[in-house]
Amino acid sequence: MSSVYDCRDGDRLLAGLRHARQAIARGELVVVPTDTVYGLAADAFSPKAVQRLLDAKGRGRSQPPPVLVSGRPMLTALVEEVPEAVERLVAEFWPGGLTIILPAQPSLSWDLGDTQGTVAVRMPDRKVALELLTDTGPLAVSSANLTGRPAAVSSIDAEAMLGDSVAVYLDDGPSLTGLASTIVDATSLVQRGADGPPGQVRILRDGAITREELARVLGDVLVPADGAA
Repeated sequence: MSSVYDCRDGDRLLAGLRHARQAIARGELVVVPTDTVYGLAADAFSPKAVQRLLDAKGRGRSQPPPVLVSGRPMLTALVEEVPEAVERLVAEFWPGGLTIILPAQPSLSWDLGDTQGTVAVRMPDRKVALELLTDTGPLAVSSANLTGRPAAVSSIDAEAMLGDSVAVYLDDGPSLTGLASTIVDATSLVQRGADGPPGQVRILRDGAITREELARVLGDVLVPADGAA
């Protein structure tokens, strides 16, 4: 049976984080508040836990979950390289609603699904999520909803869809934006050789961070809206 903790109460917050850490360690699922929408979290390094996350959402391996981190050190541990343009994005928009796809660190032993050797990484701007991440390490986190249904903006919404497939629900009130994160693909900044054309960042999903905001930071490193390189 699921447990729900109101994290706006100090004592319940501590108890909720403790039980969430224990659930993650057992390979179970936790619903956690983020600044965008509520997320369904699992141990990123447990293939069984990640599969449990995909099953709970009704999603296949062709839709691997992003990974949430508590800061830049976790990012550098997960990816092959952090290009200068990505450093600018992280400095400007993290913590916040920007998910960045980069080639994954080849030495990592994990299975997030059919990632084609990449990983989508974000640092959320929500205290409860960051405290949990600091204790657990990187978490595979997807929006806390059934596939095809609207993303949950409260723990009540998430519980109505996911029920007892989740061990612990951390309730911290409504999500701050209700908008999913913007997703950008920065893999070409790493994968193109020194003699090849310069890589660019491509927007894969519009969300909390606008194209205009990204263009202000990236300039011509951002693929134009018409898709012309």
